[in-house]
Formats: sequence, structure tokens, C-alpha cells
Amino acid sequence: MSSLLKSIALFIAIIVALLALPLLFHSDDGGRNEVPAEGLPWQIDVLPDGATRVFGLTPGRSTLEDARKLFGGDVQVALVVAPGESGAVEAYYESFTAGRVMGKMVLTLDTTLTQREQILKRARKVDYMESTTRRVSLSDEDLAQAGAFAIAAIAFIPSANLDEQIILQRFGVPAERIRSSEDREHFLYPGKGLDLQLDARGKELLQYVAPQNFAQLRDPLLRKPVD
Repeated sequence: MSSLLKSIALFIAIIVALLALPLLFHSDDGGRNEVPAEGLPWQIDVLPDGATRVFGLTPGRSTLEDARKLFGGDVQVALVVAPGESGAVEAYYESFTAGRVMGKMVLTLDTTLTQREQILKRARKVDYMESTTRRVSLSDEDLAQAGAFAIAAIAFIPSANLDEQIILQRFGVPAERIRSSEDREHFLYPGKGLDLQLDARGKELLQYVAPQNFAQLRDPLLRKPVD
């Protein structure tokens, strides 16, 4: 599972490079007759058993097929393999609207090492991203089976730039803040399963996991020295 979450950063680096349109977060304080938006990034429901739901999905339970029903079938599914790692199966929505906040979404699917090895054997095509990182196109058989894979993690990259004030206003005060580099600070919400990365020079990244798996997002930040 932790190897799956590690691979998100590799795919995210490619996606961030595609972002170009500077949009602003819309305020919920508009006209009184306006119907409140649903599915916004900060609208995280904590379920009675401690699980969470965001964008209509429950990390650790909802499947890729659930996402297709909610967001449509225009999604790119691939096995992304970095050197020295077993990779992760990821589903990428190039254009996604969360309520009325636009951005891009990556769903990391929960797969076993054996499943990923079989996917690699049956691959239709292998491309390279950023030198030696491979992007493996799934066979038709594996694409059909991928619909049943649970969503281990959700990554959302808003087109809008966030700042500290917006984060605190929309998401609330974090349980912890960790600076991973001179330009990047993580706002951690373990009860909501959210790690929000504020990037002074790049795009923000919101990562959602099941709260019980939150250590897989937090622990690597504690081990990484600040640049």
C-alpha cells in the first residue's frame, strides 16, 4: 500500500506541468439565492465508522467503477512504474470540476504486486515519462478488471492557487503543519485523511486517504530532511 502512495508524486509531477490556466477559487459568499455547490474539496464527510467521503468517493472502499459512474468514463488508466519500484495503477482525469473548483484528479488504485506484474506482462504499450519512469497502457482485459479495484488514494490538483488564508478558511485549522522544503508546507488533517501541500512556486496538491492509513502520508514527511 505504501508503495502505491509513493508513486503518486511521480505522476503528479507530470500532471502539474500540464496546468496552465490561472483560475480563482469562487467564494461561497455570493448571492443569497445561489444554490450551494456540492463536492467541493473541503467538503469532507466523516462517516460514523471513521471513514471519510469526498467528491462522492470513500477512499479504501469506493472503486474505479464508482468514480466512472460519478465523473464519466473519460479517464486514462495506466500502470506507472518508477525505477526500483513495483509501480501503481492510476486513473487520471485531465479535467475535473470539484463543485465549482476546476482541476485535475489522480486516483491511485489498490492492487497487489502479483496483479501489477500480470498487468505489465499483458501491457498493450509502454511509454516513458521523465526519463526512466514507465507508463504502461493496460490491456482491454485489465482495463475491464480495473473497474473493481478500490481507490486507495485521491490526489486533486486545483487550477486555482491557494494561500494560507484560503486554506484555513475553507479547510479549518490543521492538526499539524510540516515544512518539507523551503517552498512547500503540508497542512495535515488526519481525522479527514487529508494532506494539503501548499507550494509557494508551484501548484497545490491535495491528497486524500482513509484516516486509518494517514500515517502513510505523514511518515515520509517526518523522514525527509527539509531542503
